[in-house]
Amino acid sequence: MKIEIWSDVACPWCYIGKRRFEAALAEFPHRDQVEVQWRSYQLDPTLPEHYDGTELDYLSTRKGLAPAQVTQMFEHVAAQAKGEGLNYRFDAVVVANSFTAHRLIHLAAVHGKQDAAKERLLSDHFEHGKDIGSPDYLASVGADLGLGAGDVAELFSTDRYADDVRRDFAEARALGISGVPFFVIDRKYGLSGAQPAASFTMALEQAWQESHPLVMAGDAEACGPDGCPV
Repeated sequence: MKIEIWSDVACPWCYIGKRRFEAALAEFPHRDQVEVQWRSYQLDPTLPEHYDGTELDYLSTRKGLAPAQVTQMFEHVAAQAKGEGLNYRFDAVVVANSFTAHRLIHLAAVHGKQDAAKERLLSDHFEHGKDIGSPDYLASVGADLGLGAGDVAELFSTDRYADDVRRDFAEARALGISGVPFFVIDRKYGLSGAQPAASFTMALEQAWQESHPLVMAGDAEACGPDGCPV
């Protein structure tokens, strides 16, 4: 069974959704036969590599939200994150374009470290105030993941993996995805948002049953509504 997850490194609900999905997957009896693939998505592709302002400033000015409304939203999301063991610090978030970070995730995928890259970037962005648009920061993440220094350096001197990221964007549009996180199971089921773990569990079980129907091994004597055979 294959699960594709469209998400943005700069999306707070994407990290919460990742935790809730992981909780469901950990209890799924067939988890060893589930392939998870992270797909790229950008909530705001127009962001510069570095935005001169806080997350509060950004949402207030570029999204047209009242500061008090943004603050209330931060409190709500942080509380939801805390319930999943995450410590969001919106006051320390560095607003930056996530495109190159997505390219790093694609590079990590080639080396079987896609989930580790996704986890590190989300945590550093929302919990540790790291600049996900900084080449120095991204290079350090690549080094920590054991990726080749030359491969990581190519992200900053070439457009390597840029087409892969854009294909993810295009595929999201083709599937009608307009918000993240978005989970697609075997290209049959779509779950939008940071669903409760129980919702992911139900979806996993249903998708598994449909793709692995019960096989009848033959008939033998059995009791039924009309009684038992003599």
